[in-house]
Amino acid sequence: MKKENELIRSYMTKQINTLISQKEKCGGKARFANLRRGAGKEPGELPELWGAFLNEIPEELISSNGKPSRGEWAIYLSLTMFALHQQGNSESVHAENISLGKAARLLIDEPTDNERERVLRRFGPVVTAKDMPEFSHHLRSMVQLFSSKGIKLDYVRLAEDIYYFQTGNRKRVQLSWGKDFYYEKGEK
Repeated sequence: MKKENELIRSYMTKQINTLISQKEKCGGKARFANLRRGAGKEPGELPELWGAFLNEIPEELISSNGKPSRGEWAIYLSLTMFALHQQGNSESVHAENISLGKAARLLIDEPTDNERERVLRRFGPVVTAKDMPEFSHHLRSMVQLFSSKGIKLDYVRLAEDIYYFQTGNRKRVQLSWGKDFYYEKGEK
């Protein structure tokens, strides 16, 4: 049996690729619009989205207690944020290897302490959110900033990070985002 993070990675890769390839086809725009309506909501709250994030989801990721599982939260948030980010963009806003921390760093116009503080006022609440509804709220704000500045994000990695953010690996995810925010590989 695959680990949950591997299941999330393969499922999200398939979903993102399908959404991108069907964007301009019949029903593609409606699918994006439905997903955008789910931004800020909890997984399962909108019946019209059940098929968009539950269709073919690996059984191991499905909740058995009636509350959204960590995997369901990760997939749902990533897909709805991707749809929100994609709105009005002709090119895909998904780009491999751009973590949430790196995307936040790309919001900095000039590498000054004031600029970092300006971005950290928006990024910090995402990283320190106490629960998934709070995380979702602050993430939405960041995604809207990314969209306004033309910054892309790795939505497959985001789903994995969100999954780990909900587990005992939360501090590892926070540290990874912090490193990506403050340090660009290749810079010294």
